[in-house]
Amino acid sequence: MRVWTSLPLVLFAAPMTGLAATVVHCGQLIDVAAGEIRREATVIVEDATIARVAPGYLPAAVDDEVVDLRTHTCMPGLMDMHVHLSAEQSERTDVERARLNPVDHAYRSVVYAHKTLLSGFTTVRDLGAGANVNIALRNAINQGLIPGPRIYTSGRSIATTGGHADPTNGLRADLVRPPTPEDGVINSAADARRAVRQRYKDGADLIKITATGGVLSVAASGKNPQFTVEEIRAIVDTARDYGFHVAAHAHGAEGIKRAVVGGVTSIEHGTFLDDEGIRLMKKHGTWLVPTIIAGKWVGEKAEVEGFFPDIIRPKAREVGPQIQSTFAKAYEAGVKIAFGTDSGVSAHGDNAREFEYMVEAGMPPLAAIRAATLAGATLLGVADTLGTLEPGKLADIVAVPADPTADISVMSRVSFVMKDGKIYKRPEAPVATLSGR
Repeated sequence: MRVWTSLPLVLFAAPMTGLAATVVHCGQLIDVAAGEIRREATVIVEDATIARVAPGYLPAAVDDEVVDLRTHTCMPGLMDMHVHLSAEQSERTDVERARLNPVDHAYRSVVYAHKTLLSGFTTVRDLGAGANVNIALRNAINQGLIPGPRIYTSGRSIATTGGHADPTNGLRADLVRPPTPEDGVINSAADARRAVRQRYKDGADLIKITATGGVLSVAASGKNPQFTVEEIRAIVDTARDYGFHVAAHAHGAEGIKRAVVGGVTSIEHGTFLDDEGIRLMKKHGTWLVPTIIAGKWVGEKAEVEGFFPDIIRPKAREVGPQIQSTFAKAYEAGVKIAFGTDSGVSAHGDNAREFEYMVEAGMPPLAAIRAATLAGATLLGVADTLGTLEPGKLADIVAVPADPTADISVMSRVSFVMKDGKIYKRPEAPVATLSGR
């Protein structure tokens, strides 16, 4: 194990400003960049920023707050690159599609965001919600009105007519009007450009497309390709004009390859990724966000009579068991992996179970934690401010009460959460209030 004195001097050189600081004493600290655990470390936080990281337990000034995590393992705030904070799947979902209003989903999203933050995930990508509830949620969190993770969101997803994320699938014709690119449904390259520009107008941070069929949509196929390469390229090129990256939901092999060739940044799920798709992803530097927990969850629920509509059950049985083995194959081949769960399918707050499935499939614990920290920050393009515990970066720190490299399940027992220098959860008890101030 590398000793502290071999680290770059910049780690100890950040100047102190004289302001009251938060002094965090960590029994262990995970250096995700080096892939190492360091023992007995101090992280000094001033305002929302990490001011200093040093070996040993440094003394605090009179006015400083000391956080004693000497029996805990500290790491950067966790990042989940695929969530849906406005909903949570249940046996009532099919009926609620017709009964609930956007304001109902908005109130639920406050609870789901709070659960996500307290489980240690301080940054998420929210990849699709109706009525732009996820954009409003992001804004409320950023304004300090409610607590929640830092959100990068796509607003509404972009689909094709009848495709996964067409919001009118399965509804009575007399209850809906034909959806438009503004609603997220396109059928040409011109429509594609119009849909991207609408998301810019709405205030989205990125673009999400559904490049293939999906499990939970009321449609027959879970893996057929649903965009042409021309349409995908139109989306990607237009997105680039607005500083967006593009995430592509994709299960089927052909749809995955079209999305990669079309220039998307990440493939979500990747269930039936084949050898040619792996080669293309490595060639283009495309990320895989595997969402194993979602596959496990739908596979289990497919066996519960009446939980899903009959059109969904065969798809859930086919996709569910496959995602984990495809992830193992992609990881072994060297595809870039970023942590993601599709929470909202599985329950919010259970995100960390994904670590167990990743390790079970062959990824070392430290690599899995890196996938949920530095890799996520790199995918988002924010590695200069997030993803590691270094001076000058935002003070997102979480801790667990044991060594996750010895038992990865401890990642589901987060004991401390700090985001932007503010403490939301301590070892003795979580912060119960929903006030973000």
